[in-house]
Amino acid sequence: MRLRNITGSREIIGESRFVVQEPKAQKGKWRERFGNEAPIYIEIGMGKGKFLHTLAGQNPDINYVGIEKYSSVLLRAIQKSEEEELSNLLFIRMDAEELTEVFGQGEVDRIYLNFSDPWPKDRHAKRRLPSEQFLNRYDVILKRGGRIEFKTDNRALFDFAVEELQKTGFRAEKITYDLHGDKEMREGNVMTEYEEKFSAAGNPIYKYIVCREGE
Repeated sequence: MRLRNITGSREIIGESRFVVQEPKAQKGKWRERFGNEAPIYIEIGMGKGKFLHTLAGQNPDINYVGIEKYSSVLLRAIQKSEEEELSNLLFIRMDAEELTEVFGQGEVDRIYLNFSDPWPKDRHAKRRLPSEQFLNRYDVILKRGGRIEFKTDNRALFDFAVEELQKTGFRAEKITYDLHGDKEMREGNVMTEYEEKFSAAGNPIYKYIVCREGE
């Protein structure tokens, strides 16, 4: 059974206290929602939420928002939060194209993109999360000096992502073509479910950290 088709997942999400039901109403008010002035980190396409849940547990002084468009995948993250509730972690079910309608200008401190859909056909390039089109959206919501961290096992997607940076105001701080073999880059690395699977199979993991330039 495809995860996105599990019966009843939308109803569970609609009743969950861990999911922000009207995210557009929170635009510019996310710190109020969390009840503190801590930085806001988001993961776009968070899947089952293992990565973000781990980070939130390790960093209680940072607010985390996980974004996932598939209801039944998000359901797994909700179940994890029910088992171990964290006050600094919330979820949104939405399409990433709506980011600028949900977060205010400069409201986000960091963005994580992990093992995003490669959308391999050229006509779908603008749907790729590290594309110029999405980088322009991130440019609106990310504060000056904010960072994007992108990981993938797909070399074609990674090469595309690096090339797209040249069209934007983002500057590469660190790039590696072998994350787990890079002593500096792997320090403190939190693996996703996909990363565990792909690295166990011997696949190299590619990663960049880019910074939003300007004052």
